[in-house]
Amino acid sequence: MDEELHERVRDVIASVPAGKVATYGDIAGVAGAPSPRMIGRILSEDGHDLPWHRILRANGTPAPHLAHRQLELLRAEGVPADGQKVDLRRYRWRV
Repeated sequence: MDEELHERVRDVIASVPAGKVATYGDIAGVAGAPSPRMIGRILSEDGHDLPWHRILRANGTPAPHLAHRQLELLRAEGVPADGQKVDLRRYRWRV
């Protein structure tokens, strides 16, 4: 992977403010990444120091293996979920 793209993705994720969420696709679009899956890969390999919990799937849900912790962190920032789904119309970050 291109290191410049990798850093651009990290920068975009880091800029998602507390109290807002973005989708993997949103991040890919802003960073110019070829796919949302690349965003997930970057987060899993190099996202420990980023606000990874603010990045959701396109339907407003967290990845199943992260759901409990991710929703807990989002609630602490004032982003509630209805079940396991965040209202993207209300909480989605707009660049």
